[in-house]
Amino acid sequence: MAGKAKPINLSGEERVTLERLARARTVKHREAQRARLVLLAADGVTNREIALRLGMSAPSVRLWRNRFAEERLAGLKDRPGRGRRPIYTEADRARLITTVCTQPPPDGATHWTVRSLAAHTGVARSVVHTILRQERLQPHRVKTWVTSTDPEFETKAVDVLGLYMKPPENALVLCVDEKTAIQALDRTQPTLPLRPGQVERRSFEYKRNGTTSLFAALAVHQGEVVGQCAPRHRHEEFLHFLRLLARTYPDQELHLVVDNLSTHRTETVWRWLRRHPRIHLHFTPTHASWLNQVELWFSILSRKVIRRGVFPSVKALIQAIMDFIERYNQEGKPFQWTYTPQRLQEQLISRTKH
Repeated sequence: MAGKAKPINLSGEERVTLERLARARTVKHREAQRARLVLLAADGVTNREIALRLGMSAPSVRLWRNRFAEERLAGLKDRPGRGRRPIYTEADRARLITTVCTQPPPDGATHWTVRSLAAHTGVARSVVHTILRQERLQPHRVKTWVTSTDPEFETKAVDVLGLYMKPPENALVLCVDEKTAIQALDRTQPTLPLRPGQVERRSFEYKRNGTTSLFAALAVHQGEVVGQCAPRHRHEEFLHFLRLLARTYPDQELHLVVDNLSTHRTETVWRWLRRHPRIHLHFTPTHASWLNQVELWFSILSRKVIRRGVFPSVKALIQAIMDFIERYNQEGKPFQWTYTPQRLQEQLISRTKH
């Protein structure tokens, strides 16, 4: 049989402290529960009744009542080492992080996996997964970058950014580029439509029905797009697109932001531009296509039309692209460009210092 419950007599200070803990919303639930337990015990409530009121087991009530009787308020705190002990040490953590960050997998693989790290370090898979997540290490992912070596990078970039932030009066700024070799892909079987609880399904096999290249010009401050598809992307096609832009905007000075593709710099193109002095080309620095805003629009086109599109012919692909341009122009808005010449100069200064 359980022994007789120890009587609890509280001092005024102890009662005030326990009542504050019992009412507090910022302490842990178990600490507030223990405070209420002692207060009930001091009021003469039996252990069985306390257990019923607080939703605790009778042995737990006896444990905390006896601890308070022997150690007073200090007895209500958790003993050191409470809770589940970690199944790995800080040395294991450091060894795993060092391995994944500095050593290649011994089997010749390009990157570590949870399984290979567990086998190599002797740490359980679940622990490896936990540590990688906590340290935000993702060995299966990789990012790429490219640094422009253009000696005129700053001059060209500031020129382009100036067109974006403060365009010439009575002039139109157009970002021009080509999206080449767009494939008209068809599936070998009909697509199964989306259903509740089931994604759209399509056959793995596909067939190629040819390609087209899209020449596009984005009006930076209006948000509208002019597009033209061609079977190739030589300087002849680029010149044909320039003529289209000249006809589309017959009464304005045009400033065209283009990249350094060789087809943009042929003598034939320069001769045509000399005969049309209202049209000016502004070249982005090499390896800096991100400065050309039409690349943002190409990304939208790819996501919404091309990537998951099914096209039985090149003609169908071209029609889908031109239809999208028409719809886009009805609701399109200028991109909110935030990269300024001042920000560019700050980054260049910071890079020089380092």
